[in-house]
Amino acid sequence: MARKLKVWVDHDTCVGNAMCEAIVPKVFRLNDNRQSEAVDPAGDTEEKILEAAENCPVSAIFVEDAETGERLFP
Repeated sequence: MARKLKVWVDHDTCVGNAMCEAIVPKVFRLNDNRQSEAVDPAGDTEEKILEAAENCPVSAIFVEDAETGERLFP
């Protein structure tokens, strides 16, 4: 069974590159300020969400295990 994730974007860092949205469009969406938002942390696999986080050019995406609080990225 897949673990539940807590995913969020630091809007002070996000530059609106949209790489995350391209990789997992069900999880991330650009808001009206052209910054990424995590809209559905259960929208794709942990592997794909971590891939999106790793490909963020400014490391604005944070991923944690929702139950334990363990930081998975960065």
